[in-house]
Amino acid sequence: MEPTLSPSAYTDTFARDRLPPAEEWPELRFTLPELDRTGQHLNCAEELLDGGLERFGADRPCIRGEHAGARHSWSFGQLRARVDRIARTLTEDMGVRPGNRVLLRGPNSPWLAACWLAVLKAGGVVVTVLPVLRTEELEAILRSARVSHALCDSRFADDLEEAADRAAPGLGERTTIALYGDGGPQDPAELAERAAAEGEPPFPAVRTAADDVALIAYTSGTTGRPKGCVHFHRDVTAIADTFSAHILKPRPDDLFAGSPPFAFTFGLGGLLIFPMRAGAETLLLEKAGPERLARAVAEERVTVLFTAPTAYRAMLAEARSGTGAGALSSLRRCVSAGEHLPEAVWSAWYEATGVKLIDGIGATEMLHIFISASDDDIRPGSTGRPVPGFTAEVLDDEGRPAPDGVPGRLAVRGPVGCRYLADERQRRYVQDGWNITGDTYIRDADGYFWYRSRSDDIIVSAGYNIAAMEVEEVLMRSPLVREAAVVGVPDPDRGQIVKAVVVPAEGTPSDGATADALKAYVKQSVAPYKTPRLVEFTAALPRTETGKLQRYKLRENG
Repeated sequence: MEPTLSPSAYTDTFARDRLPPAEEWPELRFTLPELDRTGQHLNCAEELLDGGLERFGADRPCIRGEHAGARHSWSFGQLRARVDRIARTLTEDMGVRPGNRVLLRGPNSPWLAACWLAVLKAGGVVVTVLPVLRTEELEAILRSARVSHALCDSRFADDLEEAADRAAPGLGERTTIALYGDGGPQDPAELAERAAAEGEPPFPAVRTAADDVALIAYTSGTTGRPKGCVHFHRDVTAIADTFSAHILKPRPDDLFAGSPPFAFTFGLGGLLIFPMRAGAETLLLEKAGPERLARAVAEERVTVLFTAPTAYRAMLAEARSGTGAGALSSLRRCVSAGEHLPEAVWSAWYEATGVKLIDGIGATEMLHIFISASDDDIRPGSTGRPVPGFTAEVLDDEGRPAPDGVPGRLAVRGPVGCRYLADERQRRYVQDGWNITGDTYIRDADGYFWYRSRSDDIIVSAGYNIAAMEVEEVLMRSPLVREAAVVGVPDPDRGQIVKAVVVPAEGTPSDGATADALKAYVKQSVAPYKTPRLVEFTAALPRTETGKLQRYKLRENG
C-alpha cells in the first residue's frame, strides 16, 4: 500500500485533498532502485530541464519546431531562459500559487513545451487539454479541476473564454487566462523572448515533494464524464526510467518526432519527457498527419518516431507514392501505441524500412507504456512483455490468474498507478491493488501478452479513446432522436470508427439528411474525432428482458 505522503510544498492542496482514500490506491512497486523517490524533494521540470542542462551542457540542442508559421530551435540553455520567464509571469504577474491548477491549450509547439515546464517549475499543477475540445468539454474540466489559471495559444482562445465565463459561477471566480502568441505586451511568449535576450537570472524551481501532484490528465469515461488522472512529480521521471530507458533506449544524438499531442500522455512522454531525459532533441509539429510526418522524417532526418498504427499504415502509402520508403531511412526506433498494432502493419513497415516497430500498451491512468518489447525480443502481433519495473497478469472474472492461453482482464502493477481525482470510478479501475485496464488479453507460455479486445465501452479510433456514453448523451439532447446507442465498428484505416444507432423521434425521416444533421449536431458539442462517422436508423434498440442495452448485437451488425 502507498506509504504516507511527504509534506507538500503546496499552499493550495486541492489536488492532494481529492486523491482516493488509501485503501483504494493501487499497490505501487519500486523494483528498480532509481524509481524509489520516497521522502525526497523532486521537481520533475527542474530535473528534466536544469538537470539536463547540467548533464548535457547549455548548448545541447533540445527543441525545434513551429508555432503559428514561425520556426524555433532552442538549446537546453535557450529553453531554460524562456521557461524561467514564463514561470515568473505565472507567479509574479498572474498570481499562481503552489498547487494551483493551470490549464494549457494549444497544438504541440516549442511554446507549449515551454509553458508545460514553466507551470511545473512554478509549483503549479498542469492540466493540458486538446485544442479541438469544445466549450462544454472545457467547462467540465475547468470545474472538475477547479482551474484557476490558463495559458492558451491565442488562436484557440474563443471556446476557452466562453467556458471560463460559464464555469465562473460554480468556481467562485473566473479562470485567469493569458494568451501566448498574440504579440501583445502581456504575451508570455513575447516576454520570454525579451527576457532570453536580456539574460534574466534563472528562476528557482519550487521545491516540490516527489509525491506532490504534477499533472492531471483527463481521459474519456465510460459514463460520459471525463476522468482526471492524477500523477506525481516522481511519476514523470519513472516513465522515462522504465519504458524509455529499458525498451526505447534513446541516444543523445536522436531526433524525436510524432503525432500525439501533449494532452495525450503517450505524446507527452514520447515527444517531451523521454528526449529531454536522454539529452536528445525533439521536433514538435503543430499538424502531424501522416503526409506531414513522412515529409518531416525525410527533411529533418528524424530517428525516433511516435505515432499510432493508423499513421504508420498511411505513412507507408505516402512513402510508396512519393519519394519512396528510402525517405524514411533515417529512422532507427518507431513506437506504436494508442490502439492495437496489427501484425500485417508491423510486417509491412519492417519490409519497407528495416525497422522493427515497438508496440506497446499504456493508459492515461498509468501515464505511459507498461507492456512492450524491442529489437529481437519482439514477436510480431504480440504487445510484448511487462516493461522492467512493472508486473502484469491476466485475471479471470473472480480476480484469479487465468491459465496461459485463456483470455481474461489485463491487470498491471508498477511504480505508477491510477489515482482519479475525486471519482467513484476509482474502485472499478483499481481492484485488490491491481490496475484493471479495461483490455482483454491472453498470455502465452513465454510470458508474451496478446491483445484480444476492449472489455468496456471505450472506442479506440486512430489512437483516440472515445467514450460511447459521452456521444450518446449528446445525441439524446437532439429533438430528432428518441433513443440512441453508440458503438465502435471495425475500420481498415482507423481500427474502429464511431457508429450511432438511432431510433428517430416521431415524424423524423430516417434518411441521409437526418444523419448529416445529427453528425453536425454532435460536432457542435464535442471534439470532431468523437463525431459518428456512421449513423444507422432502427425502430428499436436491442435490449435484454430487464431493459439492458445489448451493445454486442449492435457491433455484430456493424
